[in-house]
Amino acid sequence: MKEQFDVTGMTCAACEANVTKAVARLAGVQDVNVNLISNTMMVEFDPDTTDAKDIMEAVDRIGYGATPKQTQTAEAAGAADGNTGPSIQQEWDARQARLEKEQAGMKREMWWSIALLVPLMAISMGPMVGLPILAGHEWGMVSAILQLTLTTYILFFQRHFFIHGLKALMKRAPNMDSLVAIGAGAAYVYGLWNLCVMGHALSIMDMELAHQMQHSLYFESAATIVTLVSIGKYLEARSKAKTGDALGKLVDLAPKTATLWRDGQEVEVNASDILAGDIVIMKPGQSVPVDGVITQGEGTLDQAAITGESVPVEKTVGDSVMTATINTNGTFRFRATKVGNDTTLAQIIRLVDEAGSTKAPIARLADKVAGVFVPVVIGIALVTLVVWLVAGKDFAFALSAAISVLVISCPCALGLATPVAIMVGTGKAAEYGILVKSAEALETLHEVNTIVLDKTGTITSGKPAVQDIVLMDPDLDADAFLQLAASIESGSEHPLAKAVTALAKEKGLEIRTASSFAATGGRGIQAVLD
Repeated sequence: MKEQFDVTGMTCAACEANVTKAVARLAGVQDVNVNLISNTMMVEFDPDTTDAKDIMEAVDRIGYGATPKQTQTAEAAGAADGNTGPSIQQEWDARQARLEKEQAGMKREMWWSIALLVPLMAISMGPMVGLPILAGHEWGMVSAILQLTLTTYILFFQRHFFIHGLKALMKRAPNMDSLVAIGAGAAYVYGLWNLCVMGHALSIMDMELAHQMQHSLYFESAATIVTLVSIGKYLEARSKAKTGDALGKLVDLAPKTATLWRDGQEVEVNASDILAGDIVIMKPGQSVPVDGVITQGEGTLDQAAITGESVPVEKTVGDSVMTATINTNGTFRFRATKVGNDTTLAQIIRLVDEAGSTKAPIARLADKVAGVFVPVVIGIALVTLVVWLVAGKDFAFALSAAISVLVISCPCALGLATPVAIMVGTGKAAEYGILVKSAEALETLHEVNTIVLDKTGTITSGKPAVQDIVLMDPDLDADAFLQLAASIESGSEHPLAKAVTALAKEKGLEIRTASSFAATGGRGIQAVLD
């Protein structure tokens, strides 16, 4: 069976790789797809061997959190009353709200850090470039204490790097945050030690040592590391929120409200509150809120967004209607048969969403690299430290070289670029009516050299137009005949009628007023002209 989970605590490609490895090691797990962008995980497993509880415990053991996706746990609870839990709109809104909240928090922390980093850099680096900011021996201790204070506030605002990074390190699943925490932490602790040495040197009046320590504080390095990485994290969060825009447009196709016939009167309700069996009233121009079967009346539905049909389809009693199709003409009532997450639109959205969560072959390669990336980087940093010490350099130089290795490895494009590309690609394709089954299908699409369309009318402008006029009576004039046809058709809302009147207007023909107009469903129209 397959089950989808929401995963918390992931911040980078290494996190994604750690969660994937932890779950993949469980007996009975056949396939794991973890998506950093949507913070979700799709697991295919044998229910006789393992279950959702084992999967959640495996994720929890390495310092992350996993819970079954809300819609799936709610289905059983809602089945009894005909509803299947939160609607796709509610689910989408909750996801976007979470991303926006995350983005707002990151933005606030980033700007506070930048605001504090500017004076910190001025105090620490200003004297080196000739700026008269706390320059000279007499200001040494004041400058050092101010640097310590500003850096401490910045590290407090960016404390999540240390919370997540050190926690992952202790769980033996280091991630990108671990690199930042080690690099910034080492610079901060080393600066703190040098500050203590500087204080001692001043107490014994060793001004040369105090001056040397003043230039080896490295507080601004710790602050700069976390601030610059936080800017990158904020840009990542913005890209996460924007990658789902196209998918959000699909969600918005479904109307938010609907009119029901209850207890002998019309009642307006939220579309998410419609239950199977409810009678829904449809008027011209409205979108169908759920799937159902017409019980009374007739209409003409534009189904292009769902089926790709280029011409609106006439519907009458007994015909089925689908969510997000538009009633262009007529009034009818239908009985809801599929609601919530069972509707045609909801299934299409879920297909697109799952396609964005699947792994392309190249993404699996990136995951393998990310899985060993952080431990290798930490190892290289330690080797760098030792090599420079053996080469005779002082500890400050060797430490700065090791920190540079850690910091330069922090950007997470390795694991972010591919999933972002897949989500944007599948979402944008869905916006244009193209559904992609999986990321693997998307990756192999570049090899396609022939496209076979399974029906006529798939590739069109989306609305009918008159292509030709064939006259059975050679004595008739084409424009005169078009004028007669358009004058009669002007009383109809049928899409083919609109095509005829559009051509007459384009030719500048006068559309006259007909009387005794009558439309018969499925049989055409009649009217009196002159």
